[in-house]
Amino acid sequence: MKSAEQQQLAKQLQAIMALYGRALSPPVLDVWWEALRHLELTTVTEALKRHMQNPDAGQYPPKPADIIRLVGGTSNDRALVAWAKVKKAISSVGAWNSVVFDDAIIHSVIDQMGGWSPLCQSNEEELPFKAKEFESRYRTLLFHPEPTYPRKLIGMAETHNQANNQAISAPMTVGHIDTCRAVYRGGSSGAHAVGMLRLEATESTPILP
Repeated sequence: MKSAEQQQLAKQLQAIMALYGRALSPPVLDVWWEALRHLELTTVTEALKRHMQNPDAGQYPPKPADIIRLVGGTSNDRALVAWAKVKKAISSVGAWNSVVFDDAIIHSVIDQMGGWSPLCQSNEEELPFKAKEFESRYRTLLFHPEPTYPRKLIGMAETHNQANNQAISAPMTVGHIDTCRAVYRGGSSGAHAVGMLRLEATESTPILP
């Protein structure tokens, strides 16, 4: 959620808690905000509605963990799903191509791990250890996302072409195309990983189709 949406969330929570005869103080509302700010407001709104309509759990006031669970399962579930998407892309996209996932957290995690190309070049013996590292980092960033992330994960072809002033192809996408576009638009044109070429935003920077 954006900072400007904090008051909207607070109003929703106050109205819902009133149904349970509860009042939320500003410090408690701040706790809710910190717990859920990594989610979209519309997603939180839908999860709150689903909680209230649940014939079993809906008789009790919701907690942040209830909402997160309704949104996408446990943090471990989401990390496993994210790694499955990455592992498939390692073989289908490969180290040569740049890529954009439909999950910005994946970009942050792979950037922290050294970049897309090095990850793709991991051998079969290394991949299980890479998976554990990825899942651990993903779970952390799920609740404490970085303020910026690379808009795309750079492949070997782009690194080579950029160094030689050659044309750069648009990155491949993995996942829902509209969400990939949103991830690309919301990311930084620079990369943080050591050894990864930093790209400047120029008219020649490729955009997703």
